[in-house]
Amino acid sequence: MITVSVVDDETNLRQSIALFVNGSPGFRCVSAFASGEAALAQLPAQWPDVILMDIHLTGMSGIECVRRLKAMRPEVQIVMLTVYEDAGQIFAALEAGATGYMLKRLTPARLLRAIQEVHDGGSPMSHSIARKVLASFRQTGRAAAEMDRLSPREEMVLACLAKGLTYEKTGDQLNISLDSVRTYVRRIYEKLHVHSRTEAVAKYSRL
Repeated sequence: MITVSVVDDETNLRQSIALFVNGSPGFRCVSAFASGEAALAQLPAQWPDVILMDIHLTGMSGIECVRRLKAMRPEVQIVMLTVYEDAGQIFAALEAGATGYMLKRLTPARLLRAIQEVHDGGSPMSHSIARKVLASFRQTGRAAAEMDRLSPREEMVLACLAKGLTYEKTGDQLNISLDSVRTYVRRIYEKLHVHSRTEAVAKYSRL
């Protein structure tokens, strides 16, 4: 018997999921909460095997709730169940400790498979979500290859820019002239295929 908890502020959806899970052989919904605060307060009394978590809850976000629940009980498995496909939220949820990420438009049968999959050690994801994750990995791989082309001095200049230092302060810290800083920055732009300080720092920060 796989025990499940649902955290979602949509009353009808929360109740529908609970009823469906309870009516499915081998699964039991032991609790359902309308907020992250309620889940944090009551789940320690009866931890389930799997938690289905919405992202945009009233009050505390689902991502923050995941982070706190995992700190309390690292072994609990959490699947995000949401309408959002934003890459930033996907990775924020996974970084917080979520093991799966499913869109709410999934079929009831797919929901059960996701619960079973995460309970068995897998990481269920909707197909469109999985594609976004793979695309992000490919982008990160390309950015890493570009970053490897920077010289040690260019990396030092970029690190200073990432800290928010001006060209003048970067030159002072590295003991080089302002013209040298500008030359290094131009080379950094060329090697990273960017056109601004913001883009260069963004690539550096991702890695």
